[in-house]
Amino acid sequence: MFVDKVDVSVTAGDGGNGYLGFRQEKFVDRGGPDGGDGGNGGDVVFVASRNQNTLATFRFQKQLLAEPGKGGFKQKMHGRSGQDLIVMIPVGTMVFNEAGELVADLAQDEQRAVIAKGGKGGFGNAHFVSSVRQAPKIAEKGEKGETFNLTLEMKMIADVGVVGLPNAGKSTLLGHVSNARPEIADYPFTTIRPNLGVVDIDESTSLLFADIPGLIEGASLGKGLGDEFLRHIERTRVLIHMIDAYGDIESAYNTIQKELKDYKVDLTTRPQIVALNKIDGLTDEDVTAKLTILQALVPAETPLLAISASSGKGIKELLYEVKSICARRAEEVATEKAEEVPILRLPETEDSWKVTREDDRYVVTGRKIERFAQRTDFESAAGEQRLRDIMRKMGIMHELSRQGIEPGQKIVIGNSGKLEY
Repeated sequence: MFVDKVDVSVTAGDGGNGYLGFRQEKFVDRGGPDGGDGGNGGDVVFVASRNQNTLATFRFQKQLLAEPGKGGFKQKMHGRSGQDLIVMIPVGTMVFNEAGELVADLAQDEQRAVIAKGGKGGFGNAHFVSSVRQAPKIAEKGEKGETFNLTLEMKMIADVGVVGLPNAGKSTLLGHVSNARPEIADYPFTTIRPNLGVVDIDESTSLLFADIPGLIEGASLGKGLGDEFLRHIERTRVLIHMIDAYGDIESAYNTIQKELKDYKVDLTTRPQIVALNKIDGLTDEDVTAKLTILQALVPAETPLLAISASSGKGIKELLYEVKSICARRAEEVATEKAEEVPILRLPETEDSWKVTREDDRYVVTGRKIERFAQRTDFESAAGEQRLRDIMRKMGIMHELSRQGIEPGQKIVIGNSGKLEY
């Protein structure tokens, strides 16, 4: 089954807890703290693979979970880190978060992206030994791994997209010029999934063609199958618009152009070639008359050809026209990239924080302090005191005092825990 859009939930592994313990052995006096650190949680990593051609795997596997880190142990033994979860997805897959923002675009084979980062392991009490603190009773909890709800959307990486109304001859063209073997029949919607084929135009040029099915009037608004497959021509360099010579050619042309324009991305801006197909049974006068009708509709810069996908008539001229446009488009893209001006942004600092008052409590936010709070065991007096010391060194306690906090009021640090002033 062909699936090109799915929703999944990804969760990286939690970090392991640090161990709180003291060395206790016969004949060893004052062995000291020996609690080991917890291991890091595994990441969730997406890897693009040309061996994958559908997202059907994720229809029933909606939750992707990486392995958590193991907790530390006595004798300063560190916990094992969790293994990363490697998820193979088709080349051309885009990853969006719940807000619709692009998280990753995996457009090349073996391209990798860390989608969710695993939590850091907590420190054991052996980590906190110093000259003035020789018996620390502090052990950190492991951080939680990141978790996200995501949408995976596959867009085929093709150089050429073949579009047209049902039975315009798209699959026939693909079968004639490539090694693809799409299903072909004399009824509408024979093709119910995009087909790909590699076309060798000459000894030095090979292009990937995609047959896009299901385009009918209203497809861009969700009618039929077209809205599911229009996304696959967003990446193409050129479109071949096939028109059945035995149909209403004016209506066929206008219908497809309207659907391309009404899609969420205006696809009529993409270079096109209009091909009048199935001319075998027509006289030269009929072909000329139909081409004249199309010439009044097609922009002057758009090539207009008459072909027969079944017999191969005019196919060579079509392919060389495709090659010319693709080469020109590649040069334009290279020029556009060379002219791009890099945008420099100030990185968000780890140490930055913010204190806001909400009713009778104070909320502290900031990447670094929230991470410390997440690793704090609030059931341990020593652990809670360490967090207070960190807040004092960072200046947070001073800011709370400046804003008028009073004894007994609550301090909330991110989503991790609460302190009482």
